[in-house]
Amino acid sequence: MKDDTKKAIGLKYNTEENNSPTVIAKGFGDLADDIIKLAKQSGVLIHEDPYLSDLLARMDLGQEIPENLYHVIAELIAFSYVLQGKFPESWSNVHSKVDFKE
Repeated sequence: MKDDTKKAIGLKYNTEENNSPTVIAKGFGDLADDIIKLAKQSGVLIHEDPYLSDLLARMDLGQEIPENLYHVIAELIAFSYVLQGKFPESWSNVHSKVDFKE
């Protein structure tokens, strides 16, 4: 039987440290609503994925994500950077790298 309780899990990732993303907030039901509301008010991007939230909800506060979630979390972090207009330095002049031979 599927658990339909609303969940909210907050992750923090610091690019200047060599740590994995860490669970910094976790709540269910009304507390999940409060976490989501606060995140939105603070400009934090929200991603809804019931399967990922089920996995992350099993983790403890302060726990780093497991290695088997690195790929999916890395994709979400990268996509959030693009949504915020942040691009790697190597992308700054991508058009001049295209060879337009006629």
